[in-house]
Amino acid sequence: MSLKSGLRTGLTAAAAMAVFAVPAFAQEAAEAAAPEFASAAETAFIFNTLLFLIGGFLVMFMAAGFAMLEVGMVRSKNVSMQCLKNVALYSIAGIMFWVVGYSLMYTDVNGYFGTPLPYGWPDAGVANEGDYSVASDWFFQMVFCAATASIVSGTVAERVKLWPFLIFTAILTGILYPISGSWQWGGGWLSEAGFSDFAGSTIVHSVGGWAALAGAIIIGARKGKYSADGKVNPIPGSSMPLATLGTFILWLGWFGFNGASQLAMGSNGDVSDISRIFANTNLAAAGGVVAAIILTQVMYKKIDVTMALNGALAGLVSITAEPLMPSPLAAILIGAVGGVIVVFAVPMLDKFKIDDVVGAIPVHLLAGIWGTLVVPVTNPAASFGTQILGIVAFGVFTFVLSGIVWFILKMTVGIRPTEEEEMNGLDMTEVGVEAYPEFTKA
Repeated sequence: MSLKSGLRTGLTAAAAMAVFAVPAFAQEAAEAAAPEFASAAETAFIFNTLLFLIGGFLVMFMAAGFAMLEVGMVRSKNVSMQCLKNVALYSIAGIMFWVVGYSLMYTDVNGYFGTPLPYGWPDAGVANEGDYSVASDWFFQMVFCAATASIVSGTVAERVKLWPFLIFTAILTGILYPISGSWQWGGGWLSEAGFSDFAGSTIVHSVGGWAALAGAIIIGARKGKYSADGKVNPIPGSSMPLATLGTFILWLGWFGFNGASQLAMGSNGDVSDISRIFANTNLAAAGGVVAAIILTQVMYKKIDVTMALNGALAGLVSITAEPLMPSPLAAILIGAVGGVIVVFAVPMLDKFKIDDVVGAIPVHLLAGIWGTLVVPVTNPAASFGTQILGIVAFGVFTFVLSGIVWFILKMTVGIRPTEEEEMNGLDMTEVGVEAYPEFTKA
């Protein structure tokens, strides 16, 4: 064989070896570079944590909804005050829920309350144990606490001084709400009795409503709201567009409020249930709006936009106690009854001279009671007796203790501005920055 032909044969053999070797080398390289997939448990942990975080920031956005609803329902001379109250109460609630609230509600609950200590979570970079991250759960529970205080803000608007209100907020979010919440969500005595409140028609909304009712009674009505002869003088709000915007923001946030209360998103069944909760939540709100529109048209020959807005919110509160089990028709009817409650309850409160600026007592307290009471109709695991027991327990505890706090504040620091200050508006007397300076001066 010549040198030339030998060289050619050698090169051919080497090329063939290289060709056949490439797949083997490629397979080894692919195996070495293949990603390490998370286990089923880790995947569930990730999705559960995401549920809490996404649901949490949706509920946090409800703070903006409450603020816009309230500034639309008050007069222009009190708009800045409501803005300040809402950003302040959210901040105070967040701090108080870390200082004492979360532990009081969830840590080592003895049946009636937990441990009154600051709460903590694992250090950075440390893998959390359990089904979701510790901080995500704290964040999700904290925004619920802040929502409770927002309910009070709207009811007592236009005639309460800032600092007494913020003191009350600190006590409500740091002590009162966590103690009563521990009875059910902390595994306390009501949980053991079989009380059922999926996302907080009573635990959040009625508690806020009871605290608001106590405040409205002790503070009294706005000047000029009720005449000596018993006549009710309507006080229109400053902006229906802002009130409508606030309602839609709250409606959006409610998907996090109810949906994330499933507390798990790591399986097909959990995600399917969350989807069902979303659908029922939306249907209940729609039912509340339609019922309020029809009823006001029949009763007053005109449709009151504020009733329609509160009808939506009442429908949402009504379905919150059990948003998973109802059929679509049942969800609509549950929400519709909430809308009816609002239409009848607003004038009823006026008869008792209870001045509720935004209608929070009918929406959150009364519709919350209705939503909690109707749970056994769609959830056979609940009973009417236990539901009534829970409603009464939360109501007595919150109303009595809130009334005591409001009364002490009234007797010590004072809770109401002077008549002249109230007439001038709290933007000028309490805040110093008017929302609409050109308009109010004109």
